[in-house]
Amino acid sequence: MEQAELRKWEHKCIQEETPQCTAACPLHVDARTFCSLMGQRRWDKAWSVLARTLPLPGVLARLCDAPCRNECVRKDAGGGIEIGLLERFCADNAKPVPPPRPLPSRGKSTAVLGGDLAGLCATWELARRGFDVTLYCTTPGKDLLGLPQATLPEGVLERELENLAKLGAKIESDRAVDEALLNTALEEKDAVFLASDALAEALSDLGDPDELTLGTGRSGLFAAPRGETSPILKAAAGRRAANSMERFTQGVSLVANRELEGPYKTRLYTNIAGEEPAPPVIPDGGYNEVEARDEAKRCLQCECMECVKNCEYLKHFKSYPKVYVRQIYNNESIVMGTRQANTMINSCMLCGLCKEICPEDFPMAEVCLQARRTLVDTGTMPPSAHEFALRDMAFANGPKAALVRHAPGEDSSEYVFFPGCQLTASDPENVEAAYADLRKRLGKVGLMLLCCSAPAEWSGRQALMNEAMDDIKQQWKALGSPRIIVSCPTCLKTLRQGLPEAEVSSHWSLFRALGLPESAAGQNTSLAINDPCAARHDTVLLEDVRDLLEQLGVSVVEPKLSGQYTECCGYGGLLDSANPELGKAVRERRSKAAEEDFVTYCAMCRDMLAKTGKHALHFYDLLYPGRENAGARPSPGYSARRENRARLKEKLLADLWREAGQAEKAPFESVAVEFTETALQNMEERRILKGDVQKVLLQTQKTGKRFVHKETGHFLASHRPVIVTYWVEYEEKNGGFLVHNTWSHRMHVRGAGS
Repeated sequence: MEQAELRKWEHKCIQEETPQCTAACPLHVDARTFCSLMGQRRWDKAWSVLARTLPLPGVLARLCDAPCRNECVRKDAGGGIEIGLLERFCADNAKPVPPPRPLPSRGKSTAVLGGDLAGLCATWELARRGFDVTLYCTTPGKDLLGLPQATLPEGVLERELENLAKLGAKIESDRAVDEALLNTALEEKDAVFLASDALAEALSDLGDPDELTLGTGRSGLFAAPRGETSPILKAAAGRRAANSMERFTQGVSLVANRELEGPYKTRLYTNIAGEEPAPPVIPDGGYNEVEARDEAKRCLQCECMECVKNCEYLKHFKSYPKVYVRQIYNNESIVMGTRQANTMINSCMLCGLCKEICPEDFPMAEVCLQARRTLVDTGTMPPSAHEFALRDMAFANGPKAALVRHAPGEDSSEYVFFPGCQLTASDPENVEAAYADLRKRLGKVGLMLLCCSAPAEWSGRQALMNEAMDDIKQQWKALGSPRIIVSCPTCLKTLRQGLPEAEVSSHWSLFRALGLPESAAGQNTSLAINDPCAARHDTVLLEDVRDLLEQLGVSVVEPKLSGQYTECCGYGGLLDSANPELGKAVRERRSKAAEEDFVTYCAMCRDMLAKTGKHALHFYDLLYPGRENAGARPSPGYSARRENRARLKEKLLADLWREAGQAEKAPFESVAVEFTETALQNMEERRILKGDVQKVLLQTQKTGKRFVHKETGHFLASHRPVIVTYWVEYEEKNGGFLVHNTWSHRMHVRGAGS
């Protein structure tokens, strides 16, 4: 990832954008943090937020007319936060703090003419920034002197003037501000600010000051807008003038990059759907501590985080896309060393939900998939991340499971049925039933038992995916390029992308056109529909399955996130392979999306839901009923999934094509083995197949290398058939082996096996 691309991605994520209140504030007070601290009754900390932002904070906190309130997101859910009243309470109850430490001297001399609020604030800002500044006025704070004690208590202005002096500002009061003083200041000083209460007539020939810079027709002279009455806008004019004077004395552009200097529109989005309206706490007089706390707690603490709220993956790593893309950029920049972001990159489900929810369409899937491809291309993809899934893909496309044929007795195909490797692994009986139904209704329907190559795509192995897709294309052409009928939504999406020249349609659209099969029984039940993430943008498919459910008499319950906004089951993007614990959390979250039993049209969605104990039906269970309590069918284990594919191929060859006999077995497959429940559970968690165990046992039979546990008498043996070492704890029993436990690792332990 190049730095320009990083900046593009960072810009898309708006989580770090300014809240509406701060953006609307002319001085950009951090009202969100202020309210958070006030809600915790941490008055002193809250005051420090105001004091580091406001000039003359003791004055402005009591006079602020709070234009932010009109932009507060809470305004549409009860009313905007009463920031002005909260600031006043804080000013009255927090401990005073000294003025900020000024910056080192700039070696520049400036003058402020006029002591109204704009002039005082400009003086404060210039002194704080290290400028030599002199304030000339008749009376400092002249426009504040008539305010009632309830608004500006006695002594507050005097303390802030003392703080001005501590900052290094010089105040020359009782000075008549006239044209002579103005001309002298312009001759002697590097820049001059003319406040709004001084010499209005002197500016008549110069016109109004520039809105952005407050510059005038005389070089080095800046002036406040005329007729301003808002205290906070007067203060903002003083700060804007100080900004311009600083730029002027540095000889840099007065106008560049000042778009965010005053009030501006922010891109931050905060979703208040479902937020209970809460009216403002309005006291009869000033707030007491409880009232101030309660009003501050009405603050929604605005942020976006829409994607994080709805994605277990994004939530798991405790941040948000802008941070993640920085981590990915840094990860790719490492030449040698540990790549801490690899797990995060490989844990994305690539489902696309974040892009659908994000107000700016941030596609975390695109970022992570690109990063995976980079890791593969540079040889830094962790070997453990996707190895098991790719081995499973290779098995599905290998001689034991793959099958491509015309229909029995036919030498051509008008259609070909492509059920997908996970459906054949999960439910071979209904694959067989669906194929029989298709042949009965359509005639010349061939069969392709293959993997669509999605695991290669998800793992970032583009070359492997292209190779697999080319193989599918060649076998499809060998069948005469028939129309492809697909059950699995992932296969449907993958084949449409990889075989654009083919006519690829879903089995569900075909059902809608031809009608339900004779075996389909009417239902009188409510089921929650689980849309696979691959169907997110396939509006025809989404409509087809709902229409079919209606025809079946099913009352469909839509989870909060379904259709275009559906959640992944935890299998997508090979999450369950790369990060099993997070995969478990994702499927648990999805299983709780509805109280009703689920129905889905993706085999992996059904099986992932079933792993949580949730009753879930595959659509075929409704169309080809026969199993009792099909919704409670457990998810087959990894070894069983492979055996299901192999047995389906053998059965179809024997029953349909009359090719009896089993495929040639490897020597290890003849090893008789049984497993304890503990061993089976550990094999599932550690993705150790029955065949892996058999290879270890066959090897130890050949070599005799094994350890003996003195207390239990169990044997311990290991074998490294490829890059993984497998360990098996077993005993010899009934002429075979009883396995008690299994482990695996990628370290090579010398002398521990072969």
